[in-house]
Amino acid sequence: MLLYWTVVFLVVAIIAGILGFAGIAGTSAWIAEVLFVIFLVLFVVSLIMGRRRPLT
Repeated sequence: MLLYWTVVFLVVAIIAGILGFAGIAGTSAWIAEVLFVIFLVLFVVSLIMGRRRPLT
């Protein structure tokens, strides 16, 4: 479930970044950069945690 939300927010951050970098708003570009980094880190963490074997 965490992986799903990470991918959703990563896509939203990329779309916001495209819109922001196209000149729509400078503030949205900064927000997109911050969101992109945050959710990229969360994505990597969720990939690593998903590879662990469940405790039995």
